[in-house]
Amino acid sequence: MQEKGLKKGAWTRVLILILPYFIVVGLFQFLGALLAGVDIMNPDFEQTSTQHLIIKLFDLVGTFLLLLLFMKKLDNEPFVNLGFQLKNRQKDILLGLAVGLIIMAVGYGILLSFGELVFVKVNFDFKEILITIVLFIVVAVVEETLLRGYILRNFMYSFNKYVALILSSVLFAAMHLANPNIDGFAFFNLFLAGILLGMSYLYTKNLWFPIALHLSWNLFQSLFGFNVSGLDAYSLVEFKIIDPNQFNGGAFGFEGSYFSILAQIITIVSIAIFYNRQKTEMQV
Repeated sequence: MQEKGLKKGAWTRVLILILPYFIVVGLFQFLGALLAGVDIMNPDFEQTSTQHLIIKLFDLVGTFLLLLLFMKKLDNEPFVNLGFQLKNRQKDILLGLAVGLIIMAVGYGILLSFGELVFVKVNFDFKEILITIVLFIVVAVVEETLLRGYILRNFMYSFNKYVALILSSVLFAAMHLANPNIDGFAFFNLFLAGILLGMSYLYTKNLWFPIALHLSWNLFQSLFGFNVSGLDAYSLVEFKIIDPNQFNGGAFGFEGSYFSILAQIITIVSIAIFYNRQKTEMQV
């Protein structure tokens, strides 16, 4: 009870984080771009996948250093308390990876069978596959540590857990507002993605399931040929879209489709039922 009282104003730490985050992480991304040989003065410069990965790795370092400082100085807790406890979490990792793969495989199959996608070819490139895997591991770790591990966690100290989830999900969607081809429909899809990724954290305060699901969702979305949140990435499978619309997601990717909304709602409800049932069984 005393800890809850001390943490009641924890949401203010999220506000305090905003400016340092843009400064510190922006600086690290700038250094990464310089090291990678990106022409930062040319707005039309096209980064290679390797250059993009290097910048994201610097993003990871900057984010972790800043959150490590905040956890030590403001939260007075060890960094691992963000949700990195690994004991008995192997199943969470495997399940998260499986859920993302199943959703993307089923979504691709349905859209293909309805003629929304036209298969072109398989483009196998082992180097690009490895870079893509590492890239999306980094993206998942960075975004989940920041949005769920720190922001959602602090919101949960100050608000009802569902209010906290909604607030963090709005911030998650807002972080993608600069992405190409985003609109209101895609924004709502991303908001649901924030709910999906944060739902298990409400019950476990552990990051391994959302990290694995985030990784799997992005990775297989890319490998099956979709843009990822509007961004083009390496695709193992290449297809054409004859008529871009909200059934196939168009240029935004799978996250701009009705199928994405349906898949996310089903998964959100399934996670809620699972953990509420587990909680009930423990109380009996």
